[in-house]
Amino acid sequence: MKSKTTVAVTAGAVLLLLAVTAPRQPSAQPAASGFSAKPILVAPVGSVDDRELVLNSIVIEPGASSPHHSHPGECYGSVVEGTVELVVDGQPPQRFTAGQAWYNPRGRVHHVRNVGVVPARLMNTLIVDKGQPRIQVVSDHAD
Repeated sequence: MKSKTTVAVTAGAVLLLLAVTAPRQPSAQPAASGFSAKPILVAPVGSVDDRELVLNSIVIEPGASSPHHSHPGECYGSVVEGTVELVVDGQPPQRFTAGQAWYNPRGRVHHVRNVGVVPARLMNTLIVDKGQPRIQVVSDHAD
C-alpha cells in the first residue's frame, strides 16, 4: 500500500503535467490602455460539450474603457468596486456601481468605460462557444 506522501506527490506531478501540456487558447484580453482582463476560471458547462464558462477579473482605470467588442455567447458582468458605464450598440448608456450587474446577449457589440475616479473592478462571466475567441474586437467601430 502506498503512503499518503507518495500518493500526494504523484497527484501533484500529474496535475503539473496536465497544466503544462494542456492546450492553450490565445489570450482573450483585448488590447486597450488602462483595461486589463484576467481569466481566473475556465470550466465546462455541465454536460454541454461545445460551451465553456469563463470567469474574468477585470480592472479599468479611471477614464479608460474596454474596446468595442462582442462575445460568442452570453456575458454577465458585475461591479465589485467603482462606477462604470455600459454602452451597448443601439441602446442608451447604463451606469452601474458596486453591487450591480448586467446581462449582455450573444453577439451584442458593447464596451464598458470607467466613469469614476478610482479603478473599477469587475467580475465578468462568459458562457461561450468552446474553442472560439472569447472576445471579438470591433476595430472599425465609431463611437
